[in-house]
Amino acid sequence: MTQPLYQKIKTDLKNQIISGQRLSGSKLPTEKELSDSYHVSRITAKRALTDLEQDGFITRVQGSGSFVKEFIPKNAPRRILLVLPLEESTELSIAPLSEGVMTILQAEKIDVLLTNFDFLTHRNTRDITSEFDGLIYYARNEEAHLDLLVALALQNFPVIILDKKIHDLPFPAVTADNEVGGYLATKHLQQLGHKKIAYYFGTKSHPQSTRQRYFGYLRALSEEKLPFHTHLEDTYLSGESLSDYLRQNNVTALVCENDLFALRAIQQLRQQNWQIPAELSVTGFDDTPAARFFDPALTTILQDFKKIGNTAAKLLLSWLQAGKQPTDRKISVKLIQRNSTTALIGGNYES
Repeated sequence: MTQPLYQKIKTDLKNQIISGQRLSGSKLPTEKELSDSYHVSRITAKRALTDLEQDGFITRVQGSGSFVKEFIPKNAPRRILLVLPLEESTELSIAPLSEGVMTILQAEKIDVLLTNFDFLTHRNTRDITSEFDGLIYYARNEEAHLDLLVALALQNFPVIILDKKIHDLPFPAVTADNEVGGYLATKHLQQLGHKKIAYYFGTKSHPQSTRQRYFGYLRALSEEKLPFHTHLEDTYLSGESLSDYLRQNNVTALVCENDLFALRAIQQLRQQNWQIPAELSVTGFDDTPAARFFDPALTTILQDFKKIGNTAAKLLLSWLQAGKQPTDRKISVKLIQRNSTTALIGGNYES
């Protein structure tokens, strides 16, 4: 059966729009130009343009002509939910993390709703799946919102987890290489001559990221066959108890689970008359802005938050477009040496 002439014009223009030959905002040929080109009547050309307008491919402006609308395939992601601990933004480098996500998704003209954990408290699975095409979720711990996440997993809803791997769920995670970070911090102190190196837990709970950093600390000590190490249950929350522990064990260096606790430990120890780094070298983890401007500036492990965000967004985008679930990604870390660590020679600090 012969294709109607208006349908051929419509199909040709539609394919040109979808393929990108005719860009968003570009002007289409006029009814007269189409009728001359296809050797049809203006009524036939007009019908083709009218159908394209009704299908959402073009917009027609009286007196100006027909223009290509922004084309978004039906299966393209349109809205992503990004859940971050915004209330902790002064303690964590949330800005580069969100920037990393936004840069990728907004370049694809995808709307991103950035919000905190409270948003999920007032939403059920149906709300999330009907409003959004995917979720990027910062795992503050491995139990929060577990019921909602399980329900999303059962519906095969695309979710990328940040900071921690939730092993009970099938979702891919994007994390810093925490174990290597703990290892690098400890090796740095060993290279400065330290042998009595302690690990500082800022709280009595030890989340996955903290445990992995601690494992890296233990690996570095094991390689050098150093017998002294901090145990998981060795948690000292007050400056006085921390000071007593360090003095009793002749500790000369301290690996802290993150920058926040490192700076807190330094402040507490100063109240106990410790000189940093003259008596104790201290490292952190994260490379937060506070670490850079503290006195002394903190030696720390750089966690590339922007790259973590970039990677998470790319994985989610690939998942949505290709329909194939990605695998976990670990983002490399590196040591940033500053003034909170110094060399120890012959059991005494280098002057």
